[in-house]
Amino acid sequence: MLLLTGCDLPQVTAEARIFLNLSVDYLGGYQLYETEFDGTRFGGISAITYDRNRDRFYALSDDRVQPRFYTLNLQLDQTKPNRPQIQTLEIENVTFLQNEDAQPYKTDRIDPEGIALTPQDKLWVSSEGVSRLQSPPALIEFDLKGQWQQQLTLPKQFLPIPATDENPNPPPHGIDDNRGFEALTLNPEGDRIFVAIEAPLQQDYPDAEVEGETQHYNRFLHYWIGEPQPQFLANYLYPLKSADLLKGLNGLTELLTVDSAGHFLSLERSYSPFTGFSAEIFQMTTALARDTSKIDPLPSDLTGITPIQKQPLLDLKQLKIPGSNLEGMMWGPQLADGSQSLVLVSDNNFEPNEPTQFLLFRLRQDSQLVS
Repeated sequence: MLLLTGCDLPQVTAEARIFLNLSVDYLGGYQLYETEFDGTRFGGISAITYDRNRDRFYALSDDRVQPRFYTLNLQLDQTKPNRPQIQTLEIENVTFLQNEDAQPYKTDRIDPEGIALTPQDKLWVSSEGVSRLQSPPALIEFDLKGQWQQQLTLPKQFLPIPATDENPNPPPHGIDDNRGFEALTLNPEGDRIFVAIEAPLQQDYPDAEVEGETQHYNRFLHYWIGEPQPQFLANYLYPLKSADLLKGLNGLTELLTVDSAGHFLSLERSYSPFTGFSAEIFQMTTALARDTSKIDPLPSDLTGITPIQKQPLLDLKQLKIPGSNLEGMMWGPQLADGSQSLVLVSDNNFEPNEPTQFLLFRLRQDSQLVS
């Protein structure tokens, strides 16, 4: 046990105390090139979730024509406990998602982007929607056979304003096309769901933008999904890292709960035709965040509105590995030394010469908060 005398106590801010003492070590990668499986093209993997009881991953493909997820058998080689590696990765099954009428989804009805498994063997899937076809974003629960179970009601902030005779051209409102519900996670107990959009709502963009200087905020939703029935609880602001001119577009692609006390990991990815893809993992907490569910749109002055707090955990460019379109992040099997594995996966956008990349990490966590 470490004992500190009064003169040894470090001077820390209240904000610093809300973060956990986390570190991430890169262990290695595995590439899976596009392949055919049961009449489908394996690719476009936008999210993964881990079934600890079966030791299997479920990987969600963002194909709008045949929305589906794959069952993956990922085995680790832990003969070297200090440096475990992904030994094999086998596609075992493909499951197609069905609508509430127990029929396969028609083309462009959902755009699946996030997936999370509950302790009751249900899968929550987030869909960005397809605005040009009036297909709204959605949060839907399925069973492991892909059968529709239920769907959550979304706050009006996230939906477009319908055109009327009195207002035939309503202002931009709701989720931006192809930048919607990308990040999805559950608390360890499986009775709370957290989902965030990739980019700000259309009505939340600042009137004047100076790239690299204007702070953009995404919306982060918190639902209760336990008994007796699902209920929307809160809406927080997630501060998206600004992208400079060379990095181009930046977006929030994944969330992952660390504990039941409001600590998360977030994955942000950026792309530029000049520099390609890059990604960064952050630690974040909702501990001090203020609910903004009744604030629409965001005012230019956010005084008194405390957003989610976050701090950098790992910038993947430090790893000196080729950048890829990283979209999924999930806890994996426990490692031989007792630490927790973390798996990231890329979306190859169904490019035949672009592999789906799996990256393996070790998460280390001190039992105490940062001090």
